[in-house]
Amino acid sequence: MGGRPMRIAMVAGEASGDLLASHLIGALKQRVPDAQFVGIGGPKMVAQGFDAWWPLEKLAVRGYAEVLRHYREIVGIRSSLQKRLLANPPDVFIGVDAPDFNLALETRLKKRGVPTVHYVSPSIWAWRAKRIHKIGAAVSRMLCLFPFEPELYEARGIPVTYVGHPLADIIPPDINRKAYREKLGLPLDRPIFAFLPGSRQSELQFMAETFVETARQILVRLPQALFLVPLATRETRLQFETAIYNRQAGQLPFKLLFGHAHDAMAAADTVLVASGTATLEAALIKRPMVIAYRMAPASWRLMKRMKYQPWVGLPNILSRCFVVPEFLQEDATPENLAQALVNEHQDKVVRAKVEGQFAQLHQQLRQNTAEKAAQAVLSLVPGWRTGAPRGTTVV
Repeated sequence: MGGRPMRIAMVAGEASGDLLASHLIGALKQRVPDAQFVGIGGPKMVAQGFDAWWPLEKLAVRGYAEVLRHYREIVGIRSSLQKRLLANPPDVFIGVDAPDFNLALETRLKKRGVPTVHYVSPSIWAWRAKRIHKIGAAVSRMLCLFPFEPELYEARGIPVTYVGHPLADIIPPDINRKAYREKLGLPLDRPIFAFLPGSRQSELQFMAETFVETARQILVRLPQALFLVPLATRETRLQFETAIYNRQAGQLPFKLLFGHAHDAMAAADTVLVASGTATLEAALIKRPMVIAYRMAPASWRLMKRMKYQPWVGLPNILSRCFVVPEFLQEDATPENLAQALVNEHQDKVVRAKVEGQFAQLHQQLRQNTAEKAAQAVLSLVPGWRTGAPRGTTVV
């Protein structure tokens, strides 16, 4: 590297990728304090010293139909980023999830001799399995979050490392529900449900009013119930408030939170959550849940045709069975969701079984992820000797 600082390019396209990448940056900086990090990322990455040439919100578009509407802008960003990186190649490139954006970029960089890492395996075990050929051409190493994934790559001769999931490192094995209720000023003796309708505006567009009506249905069966709704941004909070107004539900006992999703789930008895990383967080907090998801009809039709397995929620995928109920698209009705949530809340045997399964998942995923990922990344950088003293760059 000629004595210059190590330069690491990264692209994260969603809030979950921002979290993963920020932890990885922190672990890499422990080994290479003067390393520079550039590319596309979010606020958590920036807080670690990342130079965001574009914000990740430019890539955070959900569903096939929605991607088509933003196609030109996304392709333009990728083209500009590619030119910039090829003109001044980084020592290593890390694509954090966002495979539709990153794999093409990784392929071009790899052909030019840049080591490429893809952090988070695309869901080839769920749909679009033929992507593995494209992945093999794109990556120098795949970093997998889940234990069943490496064998899929090993069978194709693609270098792979299982690193576990960072949430399993962050979340402690035991969560004190009472302490979190006291933290949020909540009663200890009332049924509390955490509702997580999604982190993006496009998700709330399809889920918000359904969640409001689900609360109304639950109150018929459990009149003392309270509902915590953590929302990621001012925009999504306004969307949920609008849904409450549209459904004439201002009298319902909602407590809207700005962020604090972890606190809400930890304080709750049961969780209603849109499919995504939040389902895994709820599992690691050991809370019974119901998974619900709706999307644009065109996107749903496309996804159904390419789907290989019966589960969409990560807790069920990891367990290879329906540990918790899933209601998708037209099945995600307030009546179905309310009935399933009340059933989970009241059935102590089911709750104990679910919590036990989630404890096993937690142990399996707790792997010191950021440290393992950092070691795998640095092993690809020319001039870096794995195991060098902290802060030493070998050239």
